[in-house]
Amino acid sequence: MNRHLKFGIEEEYFVTDLQTRCMPEQPSLAAVQACRVELGEHFAHEMFQSQVEMASPIFQSLPEAAEYLNQVRTGLNQCLAPHGLGLLSAGSHPMTTQVLQPTDELHFQQLFDDYQRVARRSVLSGLHVHVEVPVDRDRVRVMNEVLPWLPMLLALSASSPFWNGAYSGFSSYRQVACDEWPRMGVPEFFKDEAAFASYVGMLMRTGSIHQPSDCWWVIRPSSRYPTLELRICDACPRIEDVLCIVSLFRLMVAHAVAQPGPGDNYSLMSHWILKENRWRAKRHGSLAEFIAEGQEQPMLMGEWLTLAEQTFGETAAQLGVEDVFTQARRIVQEGTSADRQVVLYEQGLLLGDSIEEALGRVVDQLLAETAGMPVADPTLQQVAGGP
Repeated sequence: MNRHLKFGIEEEYFVTDLQTRCMPEQPSLAAVQACRVELGEHFAHEMFQSQVEMASPIFQSLPEAAEYLNQVRTGLNQCLAPHGLGLLSAGSHPMTTQVLQPTDELHFQQLFDDYQRVARRSVLSGLHVHVEVPVDRDRVRVMNEVLPWLPMLLALSASSPFWNGAYSGFSSYRQVACDEWPRMGVPEFFKDEAAFASYVGMLMRTGSIHQPSDCWWVIRPSSRYPTLELRICDACPRIEDVLCIVSLFRLMVAHAVAQPGPGDNYSLMSHWILKENRWRAKRHGSLAEFIAEGQEQPMLMGEWLTLAEQTFGETAAQLGVEDVFTQARRIVQEGTSADRQVVLYEQGLLLGDSIEEALGRVVDQLLAETAGMPVADPTLQQVAGGP
C-alpha cells in the first residue's frame, strides 16, 4: 500500500499593529488586498478582518511544504510592513481585548447570526492539516485509529495561554473557547462512515446545521476533499514545529491506513480517555500527565512519545521520517510556544513591567518567531526541561 500520502496545510494568522502590538479593529483595504494578491488562490478570509488564512496547495513532501510556508510568511510580512503591520501565528493573540470588525461574507455573517456572543469571542487561529485517505479505506475507521493520539498533537502545538489580555492558566485557551461552540470538540462515537453520514444527515434534515462542514470537530472527514482534516492544533509560530506536527499526523494516518482493521480497538473507554487527555493537554500542554488505555499509571509526555515511536516506528522508517520523534522531543525540551510565552511574560513582570508591557514582550517574540527570526533572549532556549 502507498503510504506516501499527499497532504495540505491551512494556517490562520493574526494581523498585528507593530506600534500598539494589538490587532487593528479593521486593517486597511490596501493591506488586505496586498495579502490577497500575494497568496492568490490560496488566500482565504477568516471570521474577522484582521485575520488572514492560507490554504496551501497539495504537497507530496515535507521539504516542499517547508519551502512554501517560508515563502508565504515572508511574503505576507513584506506586504504588511508598509502599512505598519506584522504577521503573528499563535492560537490566541496575547493583547486582543477590543471588539474586532467581522468579515463581510455571507458565511461568516450567518455564523455571527446563529452563534452571537460565542462567534464574536472566537478570535482564534488554528493549524489545520489535511491528509489523503485512499478511496478503498473508510475514513471514519481510520479516524478512530488516530483519535487517541490527538491530545499529543494539541500539547505540542499549544500556543494560547493568554486571553483578553490576561494569563488564562491554560496552555491552549483556544481549545477552551472552542468548547463554547457545538460540534467543535471530540467527535461523537461513530463506527464508520455510514454512521457518520447518518448523523450529519439528521442534523441537516432538522435544520441543526446549514452544511456538512458545520461539524467542526477536532478531526473530521473533510466534506470537500478525500482527506482526514486535523483541527485540534493551535497555530504555531515556529515553522519547524508546524512541520513536526504535520509529519506526525501524516504518519499516524499512514499507519492507520495500513492496518487490516483500522479503528477496531476504538471503544467507549477509548472515547472517554481521549476526552480526559484532551482536557489535560489544553490545561497543561506538554507538561501534562496522560492516560494510556490499559495502563493505570499516567505517563509524562516523554514516555508517551516513546510509546508513539514504538507504535509508529516501522511506518516512520518507510516514510523516511524517523527523525520526527526527535523533533517532537525538541519541542518538549525547549518548551512549547505556550511555555515560552508564559516565561517571557513572568520575566517581564519580575523586571517591573506593567501587564501591558509584559504582554508586549510576548507579542514581539511571537512576531519574530512567525517571521523566522532567532529567539531574542537566550534564556528562553530551554524553559520546560522535560525529557
